Amino acid sequence: MASPATIETAAADKSPSDARLLDGPHGPRPRPRISRRNIFLYGTLIVVSLYYLLPLYVMIVTSLKGMPEIRLGNIFAPPLEITFEPWVKAWAEACTGLNCDGLSRGFWNSVRITVPSVFLSIAVASVNGYALANWRFKGADVFFTILIFGAFIPYQVMLYPIVIILREIGLYGTLSGLVLVHTIFGMPILTLLFRNYFTSLPEELFKAARVDGAGFWGIYFRIMLPMSLPIFVVAMILQVTGIWNDFLFGVVYTKPDTYPMTVQLNNIVNSVQGVKEYNVNMAATLLTGLVPLFIYFVSGKLFVRGIAAGAVKG
Repeated sequence: MASPATIETAAADKSPSDARLLDGPHGPRPRPRISRRNIFLYGTLIVVSLYYLLPLYVMIVTSLKGMPEIRLGNIFAPPLEITFEPWVKAWAEACTGLNCDGLSRGFWNSVRITVPSVFLSIAVASVNGYALANWRFKGADVFFTILIFGAFIPYQVMLYPIVIILREIGLYGTLSGLVLVHTIFGMPILTLLFRNYFTSLPEELFKAARVDGAGFWGIYFRIMLPMSLPIFVVAMILQVTGIWNDFLFGVVYTKPDTYPMTVQLNNIVNSVQGVKEYNVNMAATLLTGLVPLFIYFVSGKLFVRGIAAGAVKG
């Protein structure tokens, strides 16, 4: 057995970290899992989740019931007999005025509006943000100020002037005209996002590429784009959600044959002909919201990364 003098000598020869281990445990005391703070935090999260999920639950269970069961009045009860007939009717048979083809026509109109609008607005805004962040051209500050100012102009102020412009160029009431409107209105906020993101990237990469002889487009395609996937996902989610869910522009700048899905949904829900079919209305609402929800859940992590990266510098 080692003597006390030997133990003291061995302790003196050890490093400071080993000496601290001999003294006992250090660091902050572990927090208990059940505490007042955790109860408040998780309780708040549960209440907020229920606030948003309860209406969704009601919509889903109502869309799976028949009208006789809905008339019983218990909206929270699960369906006694599941039926998908309301979904079929909402998609292909519900009447909106003289047309009785449901949401199917509006769905494809929304696709033809959303895809080119998202592509064009993101392409133009990414080049604008890249130029404003890395290429200091004459009038850049004035141009950026105008874009920021345009991002906060209420859409309602511009409705009638745009109607006149689209009428004069022959695009009023067409899908192409609505694509042009969404592209223009999406550029200010997207340009701000891309500018902030490109500003947060290491400036040394841009300078090194310039020294190597790379030009405007060479740096954009070979350096900036490969590093910008998160902010492109953010822009895509914002644009898809905004354009797909848009009602104001769709009802003003299109006509019945080219109505997007949201306008078709409004016409179905607010129809005053016949019996009010709540199950069909709920199914139509869920069908209209499936596309943006799917895109958000698939790319949610990249969305958070892009927002955080774009907020580093202003």
